[in-house]
Amino acid sequence: MTTATEVMTRGVRTMTPSDTVALAAQTMDELNVGAIPVCDGDRLLGMVTDRDIVVRGVAQGLDGKSTPLSSVMSTGVRTVREDDDVNDVLSKMASSQIRRLPVIDDNNRLVGIISLGDLATKDPGDEADIGQSLGTISSPSEPDRAGQSQASGAAGGGSAPGKPARKSGKKG
Repeated sequence: MTTATEVMTRGVRTMTPSDTVALAAQTMDELNVGAIPVCDGDRLLGMVTDRDIVVRGVAQGLDGKSTPLSSVMSTGVRTVREDDDVNDVLSKMASSQIRRLPVIDDNNRLVGIISLGDLATKDPGDEADIGQSLGTISSPSEPDRAGQSQASGAAGGGSAPGKPARKSGKKG
């Protein structure tokens, strides 16, 4: 049985609820990650993702240099424990449709993060399980266009209503 602690990423960079959205975005760029735990000391309060920044910050017109992470972060974060079996971790990821989970210890302190990438590269287990979980996590693979905003336009690079589509290909 492989456990979460055997494949998780340790030494995870965290931020505080009072850190700004701009600082979180810069940190994500520096670390090449899409999510950062938000903590009070080693106590996990939430997660901020690149999607949180865009949807809850930028799209709402908030100033990234002054908006605290507490305004855009996700709370009620699902977690796994250090000794959880990786198959249970995969099931939790699939059922919640998430690609990474914070790992906590018996004292509910953040000790790492486990991602699909960690499982794919560090777990000697069944690759088919990881592939199946990724398929479940990524479903549906089509965008939800039910609540389109003013920013909505033609999908898929198509032409706008009333304008002819441009022809592709090389000229002459």
